[in-house]
Amino acid sequence: MDQGELAEQIVNAFDGMSAQIQSAARYVLDKPHDVALLTMREQARQAGVQPATMTRLAQHLGLDGYETVREIYAAAIRGGEIGFAGKAGVQVASQKLKGDHALAIDILHSISGQVAYLAESRSIDRLVATARALTAARRVYCLGLRSSHAVAWHLHYILSLIGEKSILLHGIGGTEGDALRSATKDDVLIAASVLPYTRFTIELVEFAASRGVPVVAVTDSEVAPLAQLADHLVLVPTGSPSFFHTMTPAFIVSEILGALVAGQAGDSAVEALRRFDEQGVALNTHLNQRPPRKVL
Repeated sequence: MDQGELAEQIVNAFDGMSAQIQSAARYVLDKPHDVALLTMREQARQAGVQPATMTRLAQHLGLDGYETVREIYAAAIRGGEIGFAGKAGVQVASQKLKGDHALAIDILHSISGQVAYLAESRSIDRLVATARALTAARRVYCLGLRSSHAVAWHLHYILSLIGEKSILLHGIGGTEGDALRSATKDDVLIAASVLPYTRFTIELVEFAASRGVPVVAVTDSEVAPLAQLADHLVLVPTGSPSFFHTMTPAFIVSEILGALVAGQAGDSAVEALRRFDEQGVALNTHLNQRPPRKVL
């Protein structure tokens, strides 16, 4: 039996389970990585049930014990099955069980908890220290590929409004990292990457670090590849009931860093924003009034 088959079996057997076993079943469907990696006792704690309930779930499914459930999910990770496709299978099973409205609510509740994590004192300390490093740098190189691109672009855009030292590492034909050849110890490279980590991002950060360029990492784990290379580390949770990891916390981090840097820059940021506003007015960049309503 593979992980997808087990998820389908849980859905089919769900109505015949007790309320406690249903709680354990929902946990297995919603947290496939944790099922593979955490102890049964810790999973039971997170699911809000007794450890024996996890065993009863396995037995209800015709398995010898909960260790068999964990091994099925661990094998899926080793075989690369809990990628996007594997997680999509779990999401489909969970969505079929709980409904569309419940999935939307679960995603929003998950993001709400992750934002609360960013507000904890240790996270705030890291954000403030990171902002000071960005403010002090001669140039700030912003790097984020694939799902992390929006994080890097958003920070770059905010910084570009308040000064001229931000450089977005992007390009066609594999030229994303070419601008790094000019980076020095007086600059900062801020890079975002979360599981599954983009190989080229890690390679560019390794190159920059080897040249003595300070690195800020926005990533999802203390042991992530970027974390091992970072002078400053900002951790962002990415877990989601969706098949796709959430980038919302990382995107929020880019907004916070941009705001902190603007405040630290003081009068120079205000002057840069004044010039931006003047250009916007001169070029009629923004819509200043609602267009007339069409008369039918």
